[in-house]
Amino acid sequence: METIRYPMKIRDLLRQLAFQVGAQVSMNELCNSLKLNRETVERYLFLLEQSFIIFRMNAFSRNPRNEVSKSQKFYFYDNGIRNMLIDNLSGMESRNDVGALWEGFIIAERKKKLLYEQKHVNTYFWRTYAGAELDFVEEVNNNMTAFEIKFKKPRLKAPKAWTDHYGNDFHCITRENFLEFVV
Repeated sequence: METIRYPMKIRDLLRQLAFQVGAQVSMNELCNSLKLNRETVERYLFLLEQSFIIFRMNAFSRNPRNEVSKSQKFYFYDNGIRNMLIDNLSGMESRNDVGALWEGFIIAERKKKLLYEQKHVNTYFWRTYAGAELDFVEEVNNNMTAFEIKFKKPRLKAPKAWTDHYGNDFHCITRENFLEFVV
């Protein structure tokens, strides 16, 4: 059993992740701001993942020259924990992070559904260096399905860079259709 040498740093790490939910996270930035080495930060992240507080989503790439391949995003299984960490329990109408909250909620609930149904699905986000991106990608038996998660204005089609390489299986998850995605 390992001991935690800097327990307050775990809270600081969680706060940083809470402010970056839905965004690519730089491990170097985390290490520098927390004044911890990479091994310690990775160990704390692993502990938080094993405790079902956060989960990591890696970038999907089969074309490393054009697509981001080494990035990762972190999400909270429970947005309430995330909101407490950033000290913002305001209603949706007065928040400036509604998109990030919605994305985090949808992705967390989808992962819970897949786990509950015991479906083995690889999940990723996708982004090109040119800036095209998709919030959520599922891979089952080498078949790719792409999802964009929008709280307000739905996206009607996948980015051309995606369809050119991976196909047209694309869905936009909105307030109108999210239940069939997460239940």
